[in-house]
Amino acid sequence: MRLLLLADTHVPKRARDLPARVWDEVDRADVVIHAGDWVDLPTFEALRSRSARLVACWGNNDGDDLRALMPERADVTLDGVRITVVHETGAAAGREKRMSAAFPDTDVLVFGHSHIPWDTTTETGLRLLNPGSPTDRRRQPHCTYLTATVRDGELGDVELHRL
Repeated sequence: MRLLLLADTHVPKRARDLPARVWDEVDRADVVIHAGDWVDLPTFEALRSRSARLVACWGNNDGDDLRALMPERADVTLDGVRITVVHETGAAAGREKRMSAAFPDTDVLVFGHSHIPWDTTTETGLRLLNPGSPTDRRRQPHCTYLTATVRDGELGDVELHRL
C-alpha cells in the first residue's frame, strides 16, 4: 500500500495550487494523508475527489468550513499499522516523550504545523513523521512531502521528497 503524506498546503495563500509532482503522487497513492492547514475548501475537495482514499485532519489555519468536514484528530489502521493524524504537537524539545505518552496506542503519528520535516522513532516505538510543506518552505531549504509504504503490518520505504 503506497502512502502520500502532506501537511501545510496553505493554498491559495502560499501557492495557487499544489505542485504537479504532488498531484502525480496523489494519482499513484493508495492513501493520501494530510495533517492540516489546508486553508481553502477547493483544495480539500480536489484532493478528496482525486485520492483513492483520504485521511485528514484540520489545522489552526483552517476555518469552520474545513473543520466541519474532518476531525481535529484522525485515526486509521492500514494493514495492521495504527496511524494517527494531527496538526500540531508542540515544541520540538521533548516531543518524543510527550507524543509517546499522548498516543500510546498509535504506531505512526503524522503531524504538521512547523513546516519542518521530521522523522524519528521514540523509545516506545512510536514513529513521528512530519512531511514539511509542499508549498511553503519557510526557513527550510526546500518544499517537501513524504511517501511511504505499508506492507504486512509494517511501515517502510519512508522517503522525503524535495520540490
